[in-house]
Amino acid sequence: MSQKPVFKTRTQLVEEAIRAQILKGELKTGQPLRQDALAKEFNVSRIPVREALVQLEAQGLVSFEPHKGATVTELSPDKIDELFELRAVVECHILERAIQNMTDADLERARQVRERFESIVNSGDEVEEWSNYNYEFHKALYAPANMPETMDVIYNLNTKCDRYIRLQLLFTTGIEKAENEHLALFEMCQNRDIEGAKYLLKKHILEAGSAIRDLLLERQ
Repeated sequence: MSQKPVFKTRTQLVEEAIRAQILKGELKTGQPLRQDALAKEFNVSRIPVREALVQLEAQGLVSFEPHKGATVTELSPDKIDELFELRAVVECHILERAIQNMTDADLERARQVRERFESIVNSGDEVEEWSNYNYEFHKALYAPANMPETMDVIYNLNTKCDRYIRLQLLFTTGIEKAENEHLALFEMCQNRDIEGAKYLLKKHILEAGSAIRDLLLERQ
């Protein structure tokens, strides 16, 4: 039986389109987001554009300022430490709970995500697809914890980190390093090595944050 197509509102479609333009760098840091122009671009009224921008503000991608309206949020080195340290704390906690409950079927799902990424790398679209793969791989490892509220927090943190990660991948060889660490993390989960997996995950997240912060400081 085929799955029914997922219905999306105009607001959701506009939100996804603007988010993609920000993450790809098509909309630049600090760039004004004029509601009239966006409504014309997406052939909608201003209402779904306004609603979409509010959603993007909650994700840390858009800022509203008095007398200026909405703009693309600045990339800030000062925010990086906090975001990535929060990720390390929350994700190490959920990983510990996940490994305690992890089954072979759970590991197989994570392995399949890794295999899909190999085809992405070979296609040459790795930067474009990396953030989706990265989140899906971690999500597969964390799923056995059965902590949906914590996963919502992790999703929001990853959304806020996404632009920083894409910038790093464009200017460094971060993909190869991260993929090697993903393989090592998977093997530790497979061996039910909780302490080893937590140590590697914390290192994986904090070193990525440090590299991105240094890159931003160099480019200022």
